[in-house]
Amino acid sequence: MSAWKKHEVFEKNSFILLIGILVMVAIGGLVEIAPLFYLKSTIEKTEGMRPYTPLELAGRNIYIREGCYLCHSQMVRPMRDEMERYGHFSLAAESMYDHPFQWGSKRTGPDLARVGGKYSDDWHVEHLKDPRALVPASIMPGYPFLAENRLDTRDIGAHLSVNTVVGVPYTEEQIANAASDIIGQAKPDTEAADGFEERWPNATIRDFDGNPREVTEMDALVAYLQVLGTMVDFSIYDDKANAR
Repeated sequence: MSAWKKHEVFEKNSFILLIGILVMVAIGGLVEIAPLFYLKSTIEKTEGMRPYTPLELAGRNIYIREGCYLCHSQMVRPMRDEMERYGHFSLAAESMYDHPFQWGSKRTGPDLARVGGKYSDDWHVEHLKDPRALVPASIMPGYPFLAENRLDTRDIGAHLSVNTVVGVPYTEEQIANAASDIIGQAKPDTEAADGFEERWPNATIRDFDGNPREVTEMDALVAYLQVLGTMVDFSIYDDKANAR
């Protein structure tokens, strides 16, 4: 019997075909799932990565609330044209504290994985208020109300606490001081900034929206944008690649 004739057994008998499909799916599933039971992590540890501060996390929530992810991905693919435009390709570790992560392929606007530090705070504020004032061809809507809305800090501690359930390593002290640390990061000259640097090393402390009177949603969103792609020192990876 030829190999083709043997294959006809599966094509003409739906029950045997179903059993064959189940066997193949089971084998494929075991190959993918079994390693997860003995691997501590599938994400390579990367120096510099830290959880978002309360202000940055609040900004991320605003980013999601306003639908920014619908037009901006945060995933630089390992292709020459993308890396020349955006920078080093994205690492899995960069999204290890993102729930949900902001990957994707929808780019009505540019990818934002490396936008942190690319522009000044003032640029971001003006761009969010009136995109076409800085980028005439932009079709992005304006968000001037963010500069007027005082940031609600009441549930930020609970949000940090929930994130610990999915593995984000926030400490009890960070959770307990979350509401004051939001103010402290955006208002470095106030009492709320006391202890912030000890709880959040390597985090930037400054007035992000140019309004020292209060902490606004604009402060939070700009703080989030300015941290994207800045935690990892990619020169280390470039040096390793050049040494090969």
